[in-house]
Amino acid sequence: MASVTYENVTKRWGDVIAVNDLNIEIPDKEFLVLVGPSGCGKSTSLRMLAGLEDISGGKIYIGDRVVNDVPPKDRDIAMVFQSYALYPHMTVADNMGFGLKLRGVPKAEIDRRVREAASELGLEPLLDRKPKALSGGQRQRVAVGRAIVREPQVFLMDEPLSNLDAKLRVEARALLARLHHRLETTFIYVTHDQVEAMTMGSRIVVLKDGILQQVDTPQVLYDHPANVFVAGFIGSPSMNFFEGTVVQENGQLFVDTGSFHMPVPAHRVEGWSRELGRRVILGIRPENIHDVEYMPANTQSVELEANVDVTELMGNEVFLYLKTGGNEYIARVDPRTKARVGVPMRVGFDPNKTHMFDAETEQAIH
Repeated sequence: MASVTYENVTKRWGDVIAVNDLNIEIPDKEFLVLVGPSGCGKSTSLRMLAGLEDISGGKIYIGDRVVNDVPPKDRDIAMVFQSYALYPHMTVADNMGFGLKLRGVPKAEIDRRVREAASELGLEPLLDRKPKALSGGQRQRVAVGRAIVREPQVFLMDEPLSNLDAKLRVEARALLARLHHRLETTFIYVTHDQVEAMTMGSRIVVLKDGILQQVDTPQVLYDHPANVFVAGFIGSPSMNFFEGTVVQENGQLFVDTGSFHMPVPAHRVEGWSRELGRRVILGIRPENIHDVEYMPANTQSVELEANVDVTELMGNEVFLYLKTGGNEYIARVDPRTKARVGVPMRVGFDPNKTHMFDAETEQAIH
């Protein structure tokens, strides 16, 4: 088992900087998730660690060893790709044990490891089948099993669930979480799906345009995003944003969005008062905007009139696409709501759950 460290790591392709001065310390046994939109540098960061891409600058450590010039086969890592990359002419057992066979591991040891991994992954009845006789979910488990039998210091996973349907993705997420708990090995996982990141990672690295935006636990990223990008990327539906100006009226601090005045909560007045007269971005998550008829108990609210453009019934909740003045936003409300498209309604914003960002830098104002 080993820690992993990225120290000022950069990757260039000509004039394009895919990863820019990346610094991350990943302790032994952590489940770290790299997340961001396509092209943000997350897969490139993983491939540099695996030795599949050259490093343009900086150092990568596995444990105390710099691995910049170490061949992939000698890094003691195992990787699961988006494509399962199974050998079609081999059985499940042979696919899982092939890497060990190439390394000269005795046949009895290969059989033991393959059967242990198959038991863990529910593949025992399938060991004699070939990939064409497996479902997508079963193939994905074989690819994971092939990595497990290696017993590496670090597991690398590059969007391994993206080819699965929604139900299988949920099952596979739980499977990988259980495996991490049992194996107690460092997992580094790449995804563009922030739901996967939030549910699986002990910490999350958010990347944009090759630049690290924030590293922290899922809950801290959700509650205290460092900037507008992180706030909008983490959470589904994403945070609502309103441009406005910090104003003071009758001794009370507000954010004036043009369509409504949002009072600044008492516990944030000291910090936000320094922004008086400045342009800011006000953020609030959809679950903190309520149908006033079904307001949760003991919730403060600022009531507004909204026009309903779209309703999406999710079963246990309803997403409402709303408009107030020139501002469009999404609310996540109680399923009992009587909201109807084209019919105005009253909604309540919880001012204690608002966020503020600098309009120029887009950094959070604390």
